[in-house]
Amino acid sequence: MTGQYPTIIDKFCEFETAHAGKLFLAEPVKGVYQKFSWQQAGSQVRRMAAALQEMGLGKNDKVAILSKNCAHWILADLAISMAGCISVPLYPNITADSLREIIVHSESKAVFFGKLDNPEVLRKGIPDELIRISFPFYPTTDCLNWDELISRTAAMKGKPDIDPKALTCIVYTSGTTGHPKGVMHTFHAVGFAVDSFLQTFPDIQEEIFFSYLPLCHVAERMLVECGAIFTGSTVYFVESMDTFAKNLADTRPTVFLAVPRIWEKLQEGILKKMPQPKLNRLLSLPIISSLIKKAIQKKLGLAKAGYIFTGASPINPALLHWFARLGIHIQEAYGMTENVALSHVNRKGAIRIGTVGQAYSSVEVRLGKNNEVQVKSEATMLGYYKEPAITAECFEDDFLRTGDEGLIDADGFLTITGRIKDQFKTSKGKYIMPAPIEGKLLQSSLLAQVCVVGSGMPHAIALGTLTETAKTVTKEKLSGELKNILAEVNKGLEHHEQVPKLIVVTEEWTVANGLLTPTLKIKRKMIDASFGDQYEGWSHEAESIVFALA
Repeated sequence: MTGQYPTIIDKFCEFETAHAGKLFLAEPVKGVYQKFSWQQAGSQVRRMAAALQEMGLGKNDKVAILSKNCAHWILADLAISMAGCISVPLYPNITADSLREIIVHSESKAVFFGKLDNPEVLRKGIPDELIRISFPFYPTTDCLNWDELISRTAAMKGKPDIDPKALTCIVYTSGTTGHPKGVMHTFHAVGFAVDSFLQTFPDIQEEIFFSYLPLCHVAERMLVECGAIFTGSTVYFVESMDTFAKNLADTRPTVFLAVPRIWEKLQEGILKKMPQPKLNRLLSLPIISSLIKKAIQKKLGLAKAGYIFTGASPINPALLHWFARLGIHIQEAYGMTENVALSHVNRKGAIRIGTVGQAYSSVEVRLGKNNEVQVKSEATMLGYYKEPAITAECFEDDFLRTGDEGLIDADGFLTITGRIKDQFKTSKGKYIMPAPIEGKLLQSSLLAQVCVVGSGMPHAIALGTLTETAKTVTKEKLSGELKNILAEVNKGLEHHEQVPKLIVVTEEWTVANGLLTPTLKIKRKMIDASFGDQYEGWSHEAESIVFALA
C-alpha cells in the first residue's frame, strides 16, 4: 500500500454527523417512499452491528446478503463492516443449489434475507444452522426480524478502528462459465478505487444516485453505494422493473449507470412512441430539435444527469451515437470484479465512441500475449477465496490478466476486441473471434441480441433475437432486410470469418431462462447447450435467414 485512504465506514461516520438530517436512502415500498436520513441510517447500522456482535459474530466472520437492491441492503452491508465481519453479497436471482454452494464455500455464519421474488425457494438453499435476519419491509418466517433486533439493542458507540488491509467483502463472480469464484477485496482496495474515481471526476460531490443494477455486482457497489457514501449523497431505489420508468423519472438522478441491455430497452421504448423517421424529421428542425431532446431527457428521468455511464459488457457504438443525438452522452467504462471495476473510462468531454476510454491515472496497463489487456493498481484483489492455484493463473508480473483482447491507440484509448476464451476454431482449422462480428450485426436496429457460434463446424453461424421494432415488420420484409444486413457485414470480414446463416430465435435471452448472466452478458456455453443440436441442420438450410421454430 502506497497511501492511506478512508474506509467506507470512515466516510459513513463522517457524514452521519455532518449530514445528519439530510436524506441518505429512499426506497419505494408499494408506491410510497420510505426515507432514511444519514442520522437515522446511522442509528440502524450501529444497532444492527451491536446485535451481530451480541450474537457472537465478529472479526473475520462471513455474513451473506441475499436481496434485491433496497435501503436495508446498504444498511446491512455497513453493519457487517462495523461489526468487524466480512460481507458476502449474493445475486437475488441465484438458484437454491448455487446459494448453498456459496454459503458453504464462504463459510458464512449468518445471512440477511431481504427483497426477493421467490423467498420460499431460496430459503431451501440456506443451511438451518445459519443465523437468518429478514429486512423490515420483507419479513420472512423462520428469520429474526431486523426491527425487533435493533429495538432491543443499544447502538454501538464511536467509530470502529478498521485495519485497511482487512477483508471487507468476498464477491462471487456471476461468471459466463464454470463455478463462481470468491473475489477477496480489502477496505484499502475499495477506498483506493473510489478515491481514484473521484479524483478523475472531481465534480461528483453531493449527488442523487438511482440504484437498480444488483448491488452485489462490483460496478453498482462501487459507483452507487460507495460513491454515495464517499460524497455524502442520496440513493433512490427502484421498486420493481415494472415501475422502473416511473421510479427513474421520479428520482431524476444526477449520476446514472446502465448496462447495454438497459440502453437498448430505453431506445426501444422511445422508438415505440416516436418511430425513427418521425424522430429524424423532428431532430432536423433547429428549434423543435432542442425541445424534443429536452422532452425525451425529462421523460426518461435523465434531464439532470451530469454523468451517465455504461459498462459490464460491450455496447454497440451505434447505440451511443443514437443517444448522443438526443443530447445524452454516455461514457463507456471498463473494469472487473477483480479490480473493483477500476481500469478504464471515457472522460466527460473526451468520449471516444467504440473504446472503453483511457486508464485511470492510478492504473498501469499493458498488452500481453495475444494482445491480452493486463492491468495493475492498488484496487487489485487479494485473490480468489480458497483458490490459490486459480489466483496464480490470473497474474503475470503482478499484472492482473483480464482475459480480454484489446488494442490501445496513440492517445491511450482502449478498444476491447473480444474475450480470448470466446475465440473458437472451425473444422477448417481457422480461428474466429465472435465479438467483433456480433458488434457489426448489432448495428442493425432489427437485432436485439446476437451470438456467433461454430466451434468445429465448417463455418460460423449467427443466432439472434429481434428488437421490438423488428417485430412490427412483416416476415417477408424482415427476411429481406436481414439478408441485406448479413451480406453487408460479410463484405467487411475475412473469408473464413464470414457468416452464411443468421438464425432468428423467438425467445429473448434473459437471466430467467439461464442464457444471460445477472449482469446481462451472454452465456455462450448455455447458448450452445440450448441450441447446439440444431446448428448442423440450420447450417444446411437453403436460405441465409432462418426463422427458428418456437
